[in-house]
Amino acid sequence: MEDNAVKKNKALRLTTGIIISLISISAVVLGAIPLLILLLIIITLCSKEFVEILRHKGFHPSLSIILFSAFVFVFLTFFHRFDLVPSMLTLSIMASFLVVLFRGRQPYIVNVATTILGALYCGWLPCHLLLTRQIGTTRVGAFEIVYSQGLNLLLFVFVAVALTDIGAYYFGVRFGKHKLAEVVSPKKTVEGAVYGGLCSILASLLGVFYTNLTIFQAFFAGLIITISAQLGDLSESLIKRDAGVKDSSDILPGHGGMLDRFDGYIFAIPVSYYFFMHFTQGTNVLLEFLKYIKGAINVYF
Repeated sequence: MEDNAVKKNKALRLTTGIIISLISISAVVLGAIPLLILLLIIITLCSKEFVEILRHKGFHPSLSIILFSAFVFVFLTFFHRFDLVPSMLTLSIMASFLVVLFRGRQPYIVNVATTILGALYCGWLPCHLLLTRQIGTTRVGAFEIVYSQGLNLLLFVFVAVALTDIGAYYFGVRFGKHKLAEVVSPKKTVEGAVYGGLCSILASLLGVFYTNLTIFQAFFAGLIITISAQLGDLSESLIKRDAGVKDSSDILPGHGGMLDRFDGYIFAIPVSYYFFMHFTQGTNVLLEFLKYIKGAINVYF
């Protein structure tokens, strides 16, 4: 019976994963409105799960402030109004204090802090999905498919994270002996993390055939993506473990909740976006920094 249950769960997990992947990739390829709708759905479900997890801990972040802030972040990103993001961030912080102030519900400091955290974790970080998709274009393309380098780079990230998850799960089950972070996630192993990382990097090297990345850029991109994805996974596990919750919800059969499924992407997409922008697409920040240091040495010495 146990073997049948395990097989059934694996089949359910695989089926759910395929369906989610097809929907996500379709939205990414279409971009514009479909991707916007997908992102809003993900953010809504993740925000609700985040709040529910913290309520198990006795905290009461404001779901309304988190969702409002997150939605505004998304639409500012969609319409390229990045100049208004600092203003929205300021208002979100102030609104978090005011909601707790007028609601009068303990613990005050934690409720304020977790509301702000929720807006950033479930709102701002996922916005980098749109930012990455928009690389190489200045048009919103709300009602047309806009093909750009951002599409290829976003698919690059999806493949790298997916191979990280698949490799870590498969090799962790077969060869895992040493616990990676037993207190936070007892099932994760060092072997699973290493092999998952290798799978991600090998898949990333193939990215030179469909992106504008060089072999070295693809290698380092794969490396930082697999590291950040696994750290994102552990970070979400940290929240659940502290709250005494196993899964963020049961909305996705075989996977748990939306946060359980997308936790790696929440970290990997922002990290990869800034890597692409500052080291592959435009001015190389590292080279500019070295030039600055060289100039300073020439001036003062």
